[in-house]
Amino acid sequence: MRRDVTVIRDLPEGERPREKLAAHGPESLATAELIAILLRTGSSKESALTLASRLLASFDGLAGIAAASVEQLSQLPGVGVAKAAQIKAAVELGKRLATAAAGDRPAIRSPGDVAGLLMERLRREKKEHLVALYLDARKRLICQPITIFTGSLDKSVAHPREVFQGAIAHSAHSVIVVHNHPSGSAEPSRDDIALTKRLSAAGGVVGVPLIDHVIIGDGCWVSLKERNQVPDVKE
Repeated sequence: MRRDVTVIRDLPEGERPREKLAAHGPESLATAELIAILLRTGSSKESALTLASRLLASFDGLAGIAAASVEQLSQLPGVGVAKAAQIKAAVELGKRLATAAAGDRPAIRSPGDVAGLLMERLRREKKEHLVALYLDARKRLICQPITIFTGSLDKSVAHPREVFQGAIAHSAHSVIVVHNHPSGSAEPSRDDIALTKRLSAAGGVVGVPLIDHVIIGDGCWVSLKERNQVPDVKE
């Protein structure tokens, strides 16, 4: 049986993750090899590649690693705070890339556009996040999506003032709110519908209409506009 190596440089050059990536591109690497590049080093007992494989096994794959906190990752022997922070930084960059559309101000013309923008950012969050999208008259994002509120696992309560203060500050023409369900289901609750009605009424008062409320689940979404829970507005 081949012995484990303690450093990547002990591997044949063609099997070293960094050299393999440079020669053949990142798509040629296994997930453990990509993580090993982030880790850079292992320990006196195992290589970075072995540590990466153990990380994947301990957290049930890449999705589990992405959902874990720095504290949880750092508790795995051989990882520590520095390596955990490197992993979380890479995960966050991936989330930001997933929400970056072509151009600095992407147009949001459908609930599918909303889901495409925020699915990877929100689908695995363990708490509910209420996010506001502020749009101009051409339905383009005025700024990056703004998190208004982060709540408990089963309840997200936000005053309309917090949503529409941002709308007024950014001179928004309209607003879309988005929140996730940590359960993975996107079906709206009675609280979700009640919040939608409160936000819609507040938008009518300040002259910045709420045009949709989209709920994000794990790989699924529901538009309350499409469920006829958001009144039609003249834009």
